Amino acid sequence: MLDEIRITGLGVISDATLPLGAGLTVITGETGAGKTMVVTSLGLLFGGRADGGRVRADTGRAVVEGRLRLAGAAAPVVQARVEEAGGEVDDDGTVLLSRTVTAEGRSRAHVGGRAVPAGVLAEVGSAVVAVHGQSDQLRLLRAAEQRAALDRFAGAAHEKLLGEYGERFAQWRAVDEDLANRRRTARERHQEADLLKLGLEEITRVDPQPGEDEALKAEAQRLEHVEGLRTAAQLAYQILGGSTDDTPDVNGMLSTAQRTLEAQAGLDADLGEQAGRLAEAATVIGDVAVDLSRYLDALDADPARLQEVYERRSALRSLTRKYAEDIDGVLAWAAHAQARLSELDTSDEVLEELDRERRRLAGETAELAARLSASRREAAGRFSDAVTVELKGLAMPHARVEVAIGQRPVGGGPTLTVSGAEVGVGPDGADEVELRLLAHPGAPSLALQKGASGGELSRVMLAIEVVFAGAGGPPTLVFDEVDAGVGGRAAVEIGRRLAKLARDHQVFVVTHLPQVAAFADRHLVVAKDTGGAVTTSGVRLVEDTERARELARMLAGLPDSDLGIAHAEELLAVAAREKRG
Repeated sequence: MLDEIRITGLGVISDATLPLGAGLTVITGETGAGKTMVVTSLGLLFGGRADGGRVRADTGRAVVEGRLRLAGAAAPVVQARVEEAGGEVDDDGTVLLSRTVTAEGRSRAHVGGRAVPAGVLAEVGSAVVAVHGQSDQLRLLRAAEQRAALDRFAGAAHEKLLGEYGERFAQWRAVDEDLANRRRTARERHQEADLLKLGLEEITRVDPQPGEDEALKAEAQRLEHVEGLRTAAQLAYQILGGSTDDTPDVNGMLSTAQRTLEAQAGLDADLGEQAGRLAEAATVIGDVAVDLSRYLDALDADPARLQEVYERRSALRSLTRKYAEDIDGVLAWAAHAQARLSELDTSDEVLEELDRERRRLAGETAELAARLSASRREAAGRFSDAVTVELKGLAMPHARVEVAIGQRPVGGGPTLTVSGAEVGVGPDGADEVELRLLAHPGAPSLALQKGASGGELSRVMLAIEVVFAGAGGPPTLVFDEVDAGVGGRAAVEIGRRLAKLARDHQVFVVTHLPQVAAFADRHLVVAKDTGGAVTTSGVRLVEDTERARELARMLAGLPDSDLGIAHAEELLAVAAREKRG
């Protein structure tokens, strides 16, 4: 739930703070005062597209800040996402969100005190708020949106089935395309495979080992300089071992120095410590002498071996010239080539295996599509009944919404045999879904865009939202003039329905109808002020007499008319009785 929103520098709103709360909040004001900017600010706060054209020129940037109180089923999800993004939830269970947009269209977002991509705000928003306006009505007229609406209503088991179908459909299409591609490009694949096989055969004949080129390089260098290496090692060994008449015995000298120091160690402990270090040095020198002796025994001038190394290095260089910079790269090329060969295989055995897999996946996809269609038909009946009940409460007592589910026609896309009939299929199944309205008994069943007027479409949209809310969904709902084209008794019924929806949800409504505004738990007025060439708007909370004057303005444009105020007070009293009932 949103506790508060502050808007600065957005459209006609210079600086406004909206005190919010639970229940139904209505936002009213004269045309052009900036009511829609409130909805725009909510869109920005929850990750919507940043439009620099809406930023006030005198400020150069627009800022929307909101405090979101975490509660209900969405709270753990939102808190986890906020903390994952590096933000913090305050001790009172709220988190601060903000969005800044410059006149150039650059945008910055913050969640819980941490800068984040705008996408994080969108993820948070999808869990806590749903915004519906006249553009949403237009979207509802699209077949894909109507199918998606039914799928959302159908429930968790249906969504799981839809996900399983989508996964199997993707697997089937991937195998089908792979098989078709292998058949279509068989000649090119044969040519590429032949080249890869030649390379693999050459590499197999040489049989390089990992790191072999570097090891042979080191061995060749050792064999080429064997005499110099032997001289150096022999002289070092002789010095350490004292095996020549004119070379001091290093070990003997160390031993003498050690004994000399140890003799005086009783007088000074430091000398005893130094004697111990000389003993360690003698041990190290002894080990080096042994290693040099072994090195000399293994060191041998072998012209034949040197020739072998030269020839082997030449063979390896022939591979590195063609396939990679070093032998490890050559081996990586070979592994990639081997994998690519399996992809290029167009043998009858492989094609038959792929065809069997394609047919298996096609059958499973068709079976899931049939189950998906049955699930949609079951949900369609429940959806139709629920929306129709809501329409009766919206002054459309004889109207009925039906959900027509038909098969997707064949043509221009993949097809499957589903329930004995060949139909077109897509990632969302084999069904075409259409919402239809029967305005009254005996009237033809027409698609919404043909059978509903503007006011009727607004009420159908509201009825659908009430049904969705009953099936779960975000705890905060925003309606931007969904009551357009409605008046009289229907407007009162819309107000009553919104008030009912607000019992379990936080509901915001931008409206021009006093009948709707009368049902509000909180009434905000966007007021326009023109000073010279600059127009600004502010938002204020109205109560008691001020609220009656605002309703009078909405009723007749006469906020100071005694008759208008009396009518407004009567309207408020009626709404209060309806809410209590």
